[in-house]
Amino acid sequence: MTEEAKTIAFVVYPGLTPLDLVGPLQVLSGLAGSGLGFRVVVVGETLDPVATDTPLRIAPSHTFDAVPTPYALVVPGGAAPTLRALTDTTLVGYLRDAAANARFVTSVCTGSLLLGAAGQLDGLSATTHWMFRDLLPAFGATPVAKRWVEDGRVITAAGVSAGIDMALHLVERLAGAQVARTLQYGIEYDPEPPQGPLDWSAPPYGDLKPLREHALREGLSDAPELLERLLARA
Repeated sequence: MTEEAKTIAFVVYPGLTPLDLVGPLQVLSGLAGSGLGFRVVVVGETLDPVATDTPLRIAPSHTFDAVPTPYALVVPGGAAPTLRALTDTTLVGYLRDAAANARFVTSVCTGSLLLGAAGQLDGLSATTHWMFRDLLPAFGATPVAKRWVEDGRVITAAGVSAGIDMALHLVERLAGAQVARTLQYGIEYDPEPPQGPLDWSAPPYGDLKPLREHALREGLSDAPELLERLLARA
């Protein structure tokens, strides 16, 4: 297998959530440094830095054109900017083409909606951030309330920090459990959140529902048909 065939491409676009990208990137960069023939790249439409939903800007290492056939694809998510990106024909076209021959196609948070827009979730089980999970059927997917969901070669992660879990699972699929365990030790990933574990029987959905509708309306203001289709599921 050539080095190019083992390229793991992280996709960036304006307004993404940094942890969606950086968490899995840190894990899989460890895999790239393991001597097993993998490499990690960050791809964008151009090499210009892109804004995120924080003050941080991220500069791609390669353009889409430079990495047309990655071995694995990782798509981060976000809020309104990610919804806006659903209508970005260049981005969605790259995802569609790059996914066609990829061994693994993965996403974090609402990155799964971008995979759906690229036609990669039709007939599959998938997940995303819990606040947007019920939108997945609009893209042909069956929503599943899990930290990550693997259906064939497609692996989708739930919100933000779940991308680290997904990436460790992907390392296990690519290089085995021992390598994944070693990398987990390397990043000292052993969560003990200050507020304790989340109670998934009672997420604060009512408090956040207006935020979701605002994100939909802001992100899709120029795509009224898609906006109405998704609002109908909101």
